Amino acid sequence: MARNRAIFLDRDGVINIDKSYVSKIEDFEFCDGIFEVLRRFQKLGFLLIVVTNQSGIGRGYYSSEDFSVLTQWKLDELQKRDIFIDEVYHCHHDPDLGCGCRKPAPGMLLSAKEKFDIDMQASWMIGDKKSDIEAALNAGVTNTILISSDCSDKKGAKYCVNSILDISTRPDIISHFNDKRKA
Repeated sequence: MARNRAIFLDRDGVINIDKSYVSKIEDFEFCDGIFEVLRRFQKLGFLLIVVTNQSGIGRGYYSSEDFSVLTQWKLDELQKRDIFIDEVYHCHHDPDLGCGCRKPAPGMLLSAKEKFDIDMQASWMIGDKKSDIEAALNAGVTNTILISSDCSDKKGAKYCVNSILDISTRPDIISHFNDKRKA
């Protein structure tokens, strides 16, 4: 029986421009190219799963309700473009609590693995911080892409690109997405 493949996506810095503790619709700005890239992943049969640390909730900067409203708006905007996110996982804890869901801990990815029967070795993590890459590796996802303006330090990622749109222009990366056996 074939298991599912997933693209795990960090939110801030991958899906939207990271403006530090984004919690309001008026502050949310999608990254250039995100729609095209997500549609391509979806057409290739990947589940799209967001895994995001949201310590602003635990720190009292914004509420769980603020996060829920923004998340629903984001999902609606993506659906208008025929992009369907399968699940959004978030860690709302203060970083000092030491929970098992805050990246670099693998909790969010492992929850998705169980719920969706995900083949972690055939899946990918796209993030913009070392903690994203570490969470993936801690969960058994070795196919990782770091989005960074400085790729001299890939922070343990398999690949590094300047923007999410650059993934589409890298034949060395795309060939792995296109061939299920190469993942």
